[in-house]
Amino acid sequence: MGRRVSAQRIALLSSVAILLPLQSLAQTADATGTTLAPIVLESGGNGVGPDATIVAKASRSSSKTDTPLLDAPASVSVVTEEELEKRGVTTLDEALAYTPGVSTDIYGSDNRYDHYLIRGFYSTGNATYRDGLPMYTGGDFTTNRIEPYAMQRIEVLKGSNSSLFGLSGPGGIVNAVTKLPQDEKFGEVYTTLGDGHVETGTDFGGPLDADGIWSYRLTGKWQNADAGIDETEDDRIYVAPALTWSPTADTSFTFLMDYNKRDGSTSHGIPLGSGIDSETYLGEQDFDNMDVIEKNIGYQFRHDFGNGFEFRQNARYTKLDVTYESVYNSADPATSRNALAVYGESTRFHIDNQLQYEASFGAFDSRTLLGFDYGRDSNEEMRFDGTALGIGDIRNPVYCGRSCVSFGAGVASESDLTTKGLYIQEELTYDDRLIFTVGGRYDHAETENTSYGTYSDAIDENFSKRAGVTYKATSEVSVYANYSESFLPVAANRSYFIGTPKPQEGRQYEIGIKYEPTGIDALFTAALFDLTQTNVAQWAPDYSAQYQVGKINVRGLELEAKVALSNRINFTAGYSYLDAEIEEDVDPTLVGNRPYLVPKHMASAWFDYTLPGNGARGDLTLGVGGRLVGSSYADNANTDPVPSRVLFDAAVKYQIRDNVALSANVTNLLDKEYISQIDGFSNTAYYGDRRTVLATLKYTW
Repeated sequence: MGRRVSAQRIALLSSVAILLPLQSLAQTADATGTTLAPIVLESGGNGVGPDATIVAKASRSSSKTDTPLLDAPASVSVVTEEELEKRGVTTLDEALAYTPGVSTDIYGSDNRYDHYLIRGFYSTGNATYRDGLPMYTGGDFTTNRIEPYAMQRIEVLKGSNSSLFGLSGPGGIVNAVTKLPQDEKFGEVYTTLGDGHVETGTDFGGPLDADGIWSYRLTGKWQNADAGIDETEDDRIYVAPALTWSPTADTSFTFLMDYNKRDGSTSHGIPLGSGIDSETYLGEQDFDNMDVIEKNIGYQFRHDFGNGFEFRQNARYTKLDVTYESVYNSADPATSRNALAVYGESTRFHIDNQLQYEASFGAFDSRTLLGFDYGRDSNEEMRFDGTALGIGDIRNPVYCGRSCVSFGAGVASESDLTTKGLYIQEELTYDDRLIFTVGGRYDHAETENTSYGTYSDAIDENFSKRAGVTYKATSEVSVYANYSESFLPVAANRSYFIGTPKPQEGRQYEIGIKYEPTGIDALFTAALFDLTQTNVAQWAPDYSAQYQVGKINVRGLELEAKVALSNRINFTAGYSYLDAEIEEDVDPTLVGNRPYLVPKHMASAWFDYTLPGNGARGDLTLGVGGRLVGSSYADNANTDPVPSRVLFDAAVKYQIRDNVALSANVTNLLDKEYISQIDGFSNTAYYGDRRTVLATLKYTW
């Protein structure tokens, strides 16, 4: 069905507005009180980028409209393309590592998936979006990952947000914004080298005709690399052409395609307490694979009808093929090991339609958004469980190849998720200082699943609400408060649940303050929140059944600063305090405990400084960063503590010529060995990546 729907819509739309000088919103109103121009043109940039510095001024994630961050009644963090490049980001984990409220590096060097928590809630599989459209996990193993080089910014909308985005967890969402064609010619080509790492890529585009009606962009990357542990791999091929048609300033249509092939590995755990090197490989090098082929085709469309009416439509069709093959530790890896093979195929089609109306009535400015979205996610997996011969002494493993792996009969599973959502939102501004945001959304979700011979289906419906208010005390300072809700049906396969499963629901109360000084390019934010999720699904310790925990509450504080001074100094800092507690549980001994994986404290800071060249010498940029992740627990019983860690990163860049630069980025500068997570079921420890040094030579035009 997804193929038929997508075939009917092969076009694309995205308006990429030209960045204008910073102006406050108050300057846009005229004395006659006429209809306001689109906010995007007055906010120092549009809501999707690209951004000139590490400091974003607006976001589309907070309200699905181009809203200045100072006006949004929500906590939004934006990692711009400039920041991604300065820190040498290669994974989504690294992109989010300096964002307050977000916990990354959950399973250390095990990078099969993009693992992260937002505000204490595990968000992998239900919180990653691309261009405002969801990237749900299709099955137990079939999913894809974000390629950071393909993105011009990565946004984090924190807190419950189902009133706009539908099915999602309570912690928030991550929205990656794809690189889009630009109005001016540009380009770059680079080569990156490191220990066991070779990479090259290019990104170029610009107008195709003198009038700028047609513009294009081509982004590509090839990588052959290790994945941080002996005998593992992180190989990638990424190609993404894009074409924009803008016959007038009121209409634009952008067609997007990409091909993303990743060959990875699955075996990263080390037996807890074994004392062996954390980089030892205990899988089977000729068998272990985590190979994904992802193909996307979609579009972004925008048309301004005049008189305050604008229509936008985004759509994307995705096809995934996954080969997951793993040999992993058993109680005694010297005598036998467990093996698993999963071959999956997933298709997705999502489309989001938005009608926006803006008008002014005396001292009031109104922006109304009406939207409808539809999604169809289908997944098929064939799973094989088996065994493999032992590897002898784990300190000196002997590999035996694919021939030592044997499987029984395979088991097929199929799942389908169909979603429909209707939403409305009103943003009412009084006297350019008081902004009321109210919204609601009705969701209808149908799930079907066949697994291990058991069929289950369900229909879940929900109405999610959101209400917020922002008061701009001055043109630089705003304070806000909001209430929001989330809605997330449990996994499609419900045959393992004890009792009748209910949708997981979240409620959040938040207050905050934002400061955007006019004298410098900077943004400072602070937020306090109280977030509760009910009907939380958890597996039993032996994975024989699932139950719904009951209630988890997280209260917290987040502080963030982003500063860019005179093209020479960049500074980011963040701090999070998370007071998390299990308030209700089917196991009464867990009540009052801290949910697993959730640290109480997290902090980060990054600083880089550019020494200007003097003619004979080019500009020299030096950067250093630090990340603190507090201690947590590997289980809800709080019996397996995971120690805290402090990691440092560094960067250096030398501008050889105006268009040639040589840079080096170092993660885990001090080569610290640390445990990110402990799997008590298999007595396995997951260690973080050790020191990585990557040098890049880049030519731009």
